[in-house]
Amino acid sequence: MIQILVRFNWTWIALIGSDNSYGIQGMQSLSQQASLHNLCIAYQAVIPVVTDKTKQYMQDMVKNIIKSKVNTIVVFANKRRVTGFFPFVVDQNVTGKVWIGTEDWSVESTVSSIPGISMIGTVLGVAVKYAEFNGFEDFERLSVPGLKDIGLNSPFNLSVPCLQNTDLYEIAIKGFSLTQYDIVSSLNVYKAVYTVAHALHNILHCDSGLCQKYKVQPWEVFHQLKRVQFSIRNTSFYFDENGDPPTGYDIVTWIWTDGQWSLKVVGSYSPGLTDLQLDASQIQWTGQVSPVTKVPESLCSPECPYGHRKLMTGQHKCCFDCMACPAATFLNKSGYTSCQACAKDYWSEAVSETCKKRAELYLSWGTPLTTALLIYLGVTLFLTLGTALIFLFNLSTPVVKSAGGKTCLLMLASLTVASCSTLCHFSRPSRIGCLLKQPLFIISFTVCLACVTVRSFQVVCIFKWSSKLPRFYETWARKRGPEMFILIMTVVEVFISLLRMLLDPPFPSQDYDFYHDSIILECSKTLSLGAFAELIFVCVMSLICFCLSYMGKDLPANYNEAKCITFSLMIYMISWITFFTAYCISRGSFAMALNVGAILFSVLGILGGYFLPKVYIILIKPQMNTTAHFQNCIQMYTMSKQ
Repeated sequence: MIQILVRFNWTWIALIGSDNSYGIQGMQSLSQQASLHNLCIAYQAVIPVVTDKTKQYMQDMVKNIIKSKVNTIVVFANKRRVTGFFPFVVDQNVTGKVWIGTEDWSVESTVSSIPGISMIGTVLGVAVKYAEFNGFEDFERLSVPGLKDIGLNSPFNLSVPCLQNTDLYEIAIKGFSLTQYDIVSSLNVYKAVYTVAHALHNILHCDSGLCQKYKVQPWEVFHQLKRVQFSIRNTSFYFDENGDPPTGYDIVTWIWTDGQWSLKVVGSYSPGLTDLQLDASQIQWTGQVSPVTKVPESLCSPECPYGHRKLMTGQHKCCFDCMACPAATFLNKSGYTSCQACAKDYWSEAVSETCKKRAELYLSWGTPLTTALLIYLGVTLFLTLGTALIFLFNLSTPVVKSAGGKTCLLMLASLTVASCSTLCHFSRPSRIGCLLKQPLFIISFTVCLACVTVRSFQVVCIFKWSSKLPRFYETWARKRGPEMFILIMTVVEVFISLLRMLLDPPFPSQDYDFYHDSIILECSKTLSLGAFAELIFVCVMSLICFCLSYMGKDLPANYNEAKCITFSLMIYMISWITFFTAYCISRGSFAMALNVGAILFSVLGILGGYFLPKVYIILIKPQMNTTAHFQNCIQMYTMSKQ
């Protein structure tokens, strides 16, 4: 019976039984098994003998079944109690239910003959498996007609020697005939008599043909019954460890055809098998109005949708509300009452039953974005190295000398290092990469800015301060002032970077909070105080460089770098403002790509603003790259000042 309930997912049931040991013990056993199989008994009651005093109780019992809103009722009772109970069910117009009965009444024609019982719903019964009882049907066929004659022609006399067919007499005079399950019941009586006989035989030690005569205790009989084993008509009979005979059961259903009742076997159960064999398509489901093809439901609460947990609303575990599992949690199928948090490296959307692996965001090799950045880096390095070669081969020309001479090669070398520092941004962050990537760029770019500042300062000194401070520039040049300034600025920046690495070192970190479905693999301290100190120093250098360049805005065209340097510094500022703005809004691969882009764009800004005009003159306008041209420009500037 429990397996039938489990098979059809009938978890919300009513359980009623007869008020005798058969019904009460059966109800107790079913209650225990129901709890083990997560079935809930909404209503439970016993069926008494129908009397004037119990009629109201029976009516209330049916009302309580209706009130409990169950669609499946298990009736563990004998046929006498059921025969008195079902008329009350019919009177209150209970329809569309599923009734599961025991072998004592589910195959009994006296129950199916109750007026109106065909409307109560679907009846499924558990009956002892049919077995051939050779000779008994012939005995019944020959005995019943003779008993009918006795019943019609003369009153029944107990002195008539018919001790073994007294029941047949009662059946005969009522005009009934035995069904196949009546024959099975008779066989069970036959087996029961033999079982007790074998038990007594063993107790009385009758093996020698003589039995010991002494008083037999009931417990002795019970003990021997468990050990009985014999054969009837070549069929072995015994009890297993649970006290059940190995006969098995048929699952039967009531079939109504034009008002005629019949039984149909739709399944079976054998003790040796763990699963119930059942063909649900053979069952004639009866709804409240007409036959239906869908299996009726008997649930307190419908199953929760995907990704919803159960919130218990009463004492029964079958009654619950459904609540959606929030994001970053999942419904563990081993515990439907709680949503469990996903592991740190996993994520989930709302109403999920599984967690997904978080994507790791970093500039991995082989992606289109990384490929584009590497091409960008390659172009930048090509332009930088190409410019360095042009300046190296034209080192003695006026254009290169006016731009700074050998200092230009130092600037281009620093720009090359700054460009190569972007390689630390690719692949998974490492300890070494995190320590080097920002200092490499900051220090190398500081060297470049220091060189531009020195060059601007020298030009201003020569053209504007030489007459006012004649000894200053001589001392500056004689004491190797340009080299010392570049060295000091570089050392200061190196000191700031080392101090940052010692006191506030960056390290590979994972950001789990910015995106719910991804892990950002990055270097920590990107926006730390130490990082800002490095950038502020570079910004101060840029501001000094810009001021000196602006002071020389009215110098000869060959020495006027104000516009070019302003353009370069503007590109530098725009690049980093764009990066920090994007970093605050978006993180991951996109922000890392912007960081690489900002570095390369800053390098290209210096190349385009400072070096490109010189390269243009060297390659396209060689007539302007002469000493005479530069002297002419200086003379014109001097005359204009006079």
